[in-house]
Amino acid sequence: MSELTRLSAAELSDLQVRGEVSAVEIARAHVDRIAATDAAVHAFLHVDTDGALAAAAAVDAARAAGEPLGPLAGVPVAVKDVLATRGLPTTCGSRILAGWVPPYDATVVVRLRAAGAVVLGKTNMDEFAMGSSTENSAYGPTGNPWDLSRVPGGSGGGSAAALAAFQAPLALGTDTGGSIRQPAAVTGTVGVKPTYGGVSRYGLVAFSSSLDQAGPCARTVLDAALLHGTIAGHDPRDSTSIDVGVPDVVAAARAGAQPDGVRGLRVGVVRELGGEGYQPGVQARFAETVALLEQRGAEVVEVSCPSFGYALPAYYLIAPSEASSNLARFDAMRYGLRVGDDGTRSAEEVMALTRGAGFGPEVKRRIMIGTYALSSGYYDAYYGQAQKVRTLIGRDVAAAFEQVDVLVSPTTPTTAFPIGERVDDPLAMYKADLCTIPANLAGIAAGSFPCGLADEDGLPVGFHVMAPALADDRLYRVGAAVEAALSQQWGGPLTGLVPDLEVGP
Repeated sequence: MSELTRLSAAELSDLQVRGEVSAVEIARAHVDRIAATDAAVHAFLHVDTDGALAAAAAVDAARAAGEPLGPLAGVPVAVKDVLATRGLPTTCGSRILAGWVPPYDATVVVRLRAAGAVVLGKTNMDEFAMGSSTENSAYGPTGNPWDLSRVPGGSGGGSAAALAAFQAPLALGTDTGGSIRQPAAVTGTVGVKPTYGGVSRYGLVAFSSSLDQAGPCARTVLDAALLHGTIAGHDPRDSTSIDVGVPDVVAAARAGAQPDGVRGLRVGVVRELGGEGYQPGVQARFAETVALLEQRGAEVVEVSCPSFGYALPAYYLIAPSEASSNLARFDAMRYGLRVGDDGTRSAEEVMALTRGAGFGPEVKRRIMIGTYALSSGYYDAYYGQAQKVRTLIGRDVAAAFEQVDVLVSPTTPTTAFPIGERVDDPLAMYKADLCTIPANLAGIAAGSFPCGLADEDGLPVGFHVMAPALADDRLYRVGAAVEAALSQQWGGPLTGLVPDLEVGP
């Protein structure tokens, strides 16, 4: 493995500034790493080798010409396949969009390209972001680089696995109920869900429009902050985009790494997110991390959010209801897969055949749940009640933030589970998102940061931090403090302990 693939985005940027390495060399090292390992990991659905090398060469030419360049210029980035990329396939992990190539870029991709970042390709995911394991992809599951027989989380398991396998230093993900944070936790990487509306959703293929949020994935807190700062900000093409200034997340990440970075910060441990059903090793690492924050000067108290116990059922009514509406656009009439169009069938028959063949079991399950919840006679009993619970969760969060600056919990109740273990048990699968869903329902910022390995299986554990809306910088302050406290013990990022994956020529 090239040493370049083990470096952080910040380190790769510094090397280019000093003239010690070119963007093309960096891109080539990562493309070669993907070629050597992705047959085993299956993190990518499409690798754009030629495009990546051409983008890197353009960065080198701009640097040679003395043009001003940002901190991500020449740094490779993997993109979750739910984000539109001009000239590259965007399938959402579904057969119904097999081979579809968008004529435009999502806003986050536009901002990456403008910053000089090098897009490596598109990463695997649960179909239409519906899942917690990346097993629902129509193109096969992704393996967790810590143990290829286990899941990398979901729905953005491809992006997280690419980071842990050293195939990319940065990745873009999307988070509807934990799809950035849960994969980060089980792969020992960093993942942040920004405040809802803080990062544009334009070009993000919608699953649940009131919950979906694009965000950064990385191996270090500073790298995640650099990516967050690049993609965030108001976008007039997104009606839910917030027209306010972006918090200085990069400064917060640097400040949090200092010995007094969290001194005086009030940290609330959420009573409802722990206890029975949580793996002992997960609880142990969480408790140790809370103690580390206290040692570094944070004030730790217990906080109760009673409505969090109802977040999971509320989410699985609201999200499928919105999915039922959003996925109606995949009708075989305008783009994507078309089945049975032999001239003898009606449009309705072609539509039914196409949707039956094009959608996988989990997507069908959620469409049916959502359609039922929105149907006449059931709307108030199901969807309406779920929205009332969402209001109560928002009130609990607001009350908690009157007492503390951030809320913390484990990111997920267990470490990565074996591939296939939960595919026939949807409820067990859904419980992987117990801790992450409340932040989506409340629209607040949240992130997962590595906090060690569970004693039982030696697999990564995530430390979950929630901050008020538009206070995303607090996530990076706390995450950097945790990283600084533990990195000496690990000898750097936790991913430095990933077993060797060199399986290619």
